[in-house]
Amino acid sequence: MSDNFADRLLEAIARKGSPVCVGLDPAFDKLPDELKTLPPERAFVEFCSAVIEAVANVVPAVKPQIAYFERYGHAGVAAYEQVVHLARQAGLIVIGDVKRNDIGSTAAEYAAGHLGIADGPDAITINGYLGADGIAPFLDVAKANGKGVFVLVRTSNPSAGAIQDFADGSGRKFYEHMAQQVAALGEQPGLVGQQGYSCLGAVVGATWPGEAKALRQIMPRQLFLVPGYGAQGATAKDCAASFKSGGVGAIVNASRSVLYAFRDKAHAGTNWRDAIGQAAKVFAQDIRSAVNH
Repeated sequence: MSDNFADRLLEAIARKGSPVCVGLDPAFDKLPDELKTLPPERAFVEFCSAVIEAVANVVPAVKPQIAYFERYGHAGVAAYEQVVHLARQAGLIVIGDVKRNDIGSTAAEYAAGHLGIADGPDAITINGYLGADGIAPFLDVAKANGKGVFVLVRTSNPSAGAIQDFADGSGRKFYEHMAQQVAALGEQPGLVGQQGYSCLGAVVGATWPGEAKALRQIMPRQLFLVPGYGAQGATAKDCAASFKSGGVGAIVNASRSVLYAFRDKAHAGTNWRDAIGQAAKVFAQDIRSAVNH
C-alpha cells in the first residue's frame, strides 16, 4: 500500500468503482426515532456505525463532520473518534471535515491533533485564508504520516461569491488566487504520489461547475473534494466538471441525501438502514454515469 494519501484514495476509488464519499453529519433531531432514546453521543455512534456498514461496499470514503460531535463536548469528541475508528476498521478512507485554520505553533498543534495520531482520519479539511504559514504545518504532519489535506478553494454555499469572487486589478478572482497558491504548495518535494496527484487537495463546490472547470486547469495535481450534490442543489452533471478526462481527479460528497433517505417518500416502508444503503448505491451510480458519460 502506498504511503501517499493521494495514491491511496485513488486506489480505493478504483477498487469500489465509485468516486464518491458519504458525509457523516448526524443531526440528533433527524435520526431514526429508535435512536432518540439514547444520549446524543451514543446515538451518533450507533447511527454512524449503521451508515458505515450500509455504504462500505459502495463508497471508498466517508467524511465525518466534527461540528455535529463537538456540540456535545468531550463525550461528543469521543464519539467522533470512535466513528473515525469504526470507518477505518471497515476499510474506508476517512476525511475529517474539521476546517481548522491558524499559523505557527497553533497550526502545528491542530495538525498533530488531527493528522499525527495513528488511528485518526486519513485526511482533513482546512481553511487556507492565513496563507502558506497556515498550510505548511499541516503539510509537514501530513507528509510525515502519509495523510492528506484539502484546502477550501471554492465553497458550495450561496454567499461564497461575496468573498471568493473579489477580483484584483488584473481581474483575477480570489478563489483563483487561492487555487494558484494551493497548486504551488502541492508541488513541494515528497507531496506528489506515483499517480501524479498531491496529498494537498482542494475543496471545490459542485454548485459552481463553470468555475470548477477553470480551477481544474489551475490545479492539475490536486484531488478535488466536491460538496454540494443533492440537498445543496448540484446535479451529477455539475459534479462531473471537477473531474479530468477519464473520470479521475475528484471525489464527490453527499450527506443529507444519503443519511436521511429513510425520510423520503421514495423509501416509505423501508428499514432505515436499507434505505441508506439504497440511496448510497443510487448516488454512486448517478456520479459514475455522469463522470463516464
